[in-house]
Amino acid sequence: MPRPVTPLLDTIHDPADLRRLDDTQLRQLAEELRQETIDAVSVTGGHLGAGLGVVELTVALHHVFDTPRDRLIWDVGHQAYPHKILTGRRDRIRTLRQGGGLSGFTKRAESPYDPFGAAHSSTSISAGLGMAVGRDLAGRQNNVIAVIGDGAMSAGMAYEAMNNAGALDSRLIVILNDNDMSIAPPVGAMSAYLARLVSGRTYRSLREVAKQLAEKLPRFFHDKARRTEEYARGFWTGGTMFEELGFYYVGPIDG
Repeated sequence: MPRPVTPLLDTIHDPADLRRLDDTQLRQLAEELRQETIDAVSVTGGHLGAGLGVVELTVALHHVFDTPRDRLIWDVGHQAYPHKILTGRRDRIRTLRQGGGLSGFTKRAESPYDPFGAAHSSTSISAGLGMAVGRDLAGRQNNVIAVIGDGAMSAGMAYEAMNNAGALDSRLIVILNDNDMSIAPPVGAMSAYLARLVSGRTYRSLREVAKQLAEKLPRFFHDKARRTEEYARGFWTGGTMFEELGFYYVGPIDG
C-alpha cells in the first residue's frame, strides 16, 4: 500500500518549520498529518482515535508556543502520535510500540519535546504545576501547557492539582480536550457538568472591549473594573467550578 502524499509535511523537521506557515498552509499540514498518522497506525497498531482527535490542536499548539522551551504536557500520552511526527520523529513513526521503536506514549528519554512521561491518566496538571513552580523559582518566563481529556478530567487527581494551582497562583495553561470519549464513554456527575459548561462568545467580545477601556483608566478605577468584570462573568456564564478554583475559563472552542 503506497504511503500518503505529504509535500508540506515533508518540509517539517521540527516545530520551528511550521511556525513559518500561514493559516492556509496550516490547514493543509493538518490534513497531511492526519493521513500520515492513519498510515503509521495501520502498520503498527495503537491508539488511532486519540491522535486523530487532536491533529488540529497539535498543529496549533506547536505553531503558537515556542516548544520545547514552552513545556507541552499530554495527559496519558496516547494522543501524542501527531506530536511525535512534528517533533523530529517522523522517520521512526512506523516503529511505534515495537521493540526498540518509539514509545506509544510521551517519553522524556526520547525527545526534549516530551517533558513528562506518563501513560497513567489525570497526571498532566500536577506535572505542569510542578514545572510552573520550578520556572517561577528560577525566574524563567516560559509557558507550561497541560492538555487533558474529559475522561481524565473526571479523576480526583486532576482537581487536587487545580486546587493547588489556584492557591499558588502560578501561570499554568490547562487545555480541556472535551471530546466526550475515553477508552469507554465517560460517566458521572463531572462528565455531565463538562458537557454543559460554556462561556458565551458574546461575553468574551464584550470583555475584550471593556478590557481595552479599563487600561486607559487610572490604576484605582482599573482595579475596580477588574472586580466588576469578575462579578459580571459569574452573572453572565453562571460561573464555573474552574473559576472557583482560581482559573480563568475560556471556551468552548470548536477545534
